[in-house]
Amino acid sequence: MTPAFAPKPVVLNGRTVRLEPLERRHADGIFAASRDPEIWRWMLVAQPTSVAEVERWIDAAVAGVAAGTEVAFATVLEADGRVVGSTRYIDIRRPNRGLEIGWTWIEPRFQRTAVNTEAKFLMLRHAFEELGAVRVQLKTDERNARSRAAIARIGASFEGILRKYQARFDGYVRNTAMFSITAEEWPAAKAKLEAMLAR
Repeated sequence: MTPAFAPKPVVLNGRTVRLEPLERRHADGIFAASRDPEIWRWMLVAQPTSVAEVERWIDAAVAGVAAGTEVAFATVLEADGRVVGSTRYIDIRRPNRGLEIGWTWIEPRFQRTAVNTEAKFLMLRHAFEELGAVRVQLKTDERNARSRAAIARIGASFEGILRKYQARFDGYVRNTAMFSITAEEWPAAKAKLEAMLAR
């Protein structure tokens, strides 16, 4: 009998980065890491303007974790324990053994570095090898060329554009580019990610 597909809060340790269950104790670090407006250019929510706003955002994420709808992480540097971003498992579809990696942002200086690559690697490895996922999806604003290239670079397949799929905080309804990796594709994607990290 196949074990239940049940994503739960967990610490995922890498060499460069550690993903910790997101908690209020991360609020100051999250706020400090989130100051660059470019982080929020393509996000569905507005840039937080205070630690109090970050705390409310974390509280909503924690409520989602309690409800079983998501698993939220703080992205933390192994070297010094500094928070540099956040990411989540969302759209958890237990009967179908699938989920999405989303709500991902990272301090700009760590984009296109081992920090971002290893965070994705840790989440994908946990999803496929520990949880037994058969599909992990990722999506981004159709207009976000950098994010689309980064998702493709880790081995995800482009599946198409979901038109008028998600409303932003400012009322704009975006087209969303959808990507996925399946369990059968994971070994090749894993090898690709390991080679990227080795460099």
